[in-house]
Amino acid sequence: MLEFFRTIGQRRDDDGASAVEYGLLVAGIAALIVAIVFAFGGMISGVFKNTCNTIASSTSTSTC
Repeated sequence: MLEFFRTIGQRRDDDGASAVEYGLLVAGIAALIVAIVFAFGGMISGVFKNTCNTIASSTSTSTC
């Protein structure tokens, strides 16, 4: 039985990625998303404003 626990402990150390590696991966993806939002945020905001203005000008009431 003791040998069983030793083999389980040895396998856990060698296989798979650690929590630190997953944390770094998540942090990298989050940084990429933030950079994309800052880079394209103004352009996307302009597109939404133009669309809202077009809809508002074609209808009698506007909620934008």
